[in-house]
Amino acid sequence: MIKKTAAKKSTAAKKAGAKKGPPKGPPRKKKGGPLRSKKPGRNQIARERVVGPGKKKALRPRAPAAAAAPPVAAPPAERPDPSRPRAVAIAQAGLDKKAEDVLVLDVRGLTSYADYFVLMTADSERQAGAIADGVDEKLKASGATKVGVEGYESGRWILVDYGDVVAHVFSREARGFYDLEGLWADAPRFQVQD
Repeated sequence: MIKKTAAKKSTAAKKAGAKKGPPKGPPRKKKGGPLRSKKPGRNQIARERVVGPGKKKALRPRAPAAAAAPPVAAPPAERPDPSRPRAVAIAQAGLDKKAEDVLVLDVRGLTSYADYFVLMTADSERQAGAIADGVDEKLKASGATKVGVEGYESGRWILVDYGDVVAHVFSREARGFYDLEGLWADAPRFQVQD
């Protein structure tokens, strides 16, 4: 009984002209060229409204270029940098307490919260604390006040913030691990030595 109904359906489909499965091969093109809609597109309608049916829009002529270019302004004079002497003073204070690998990074234009970073390495946690104290004493004597201190208890990485200059006192392991030199690789730098 199932076979008879399936046979009836297939003969009915053949009579109706239905095709079995998807069409084979690419669709055939008509002899008159590529298949196109007889309806005008949005751009064609807009062009016909502006220019007229079947006409192309004319291009406007460009204005002639100026004969001489306007004069180029001279680059602005180098601004005075009050932060650099403070960064050098921090570096010298670190060297007075036997800090090693003292490096100053110029981060002006790279960050908004400081102009210079001073990186120093200490041999021990006790020496790191002494370096941070020496920096604070020297800058207090010159009239600068610190904004904040972090990491003083641990001694692995002591950060002393003076607003425009930030001093970083690292243990050897912490300096290698955090790699601020690599993180700020685009910053100009200079070393300070005794």
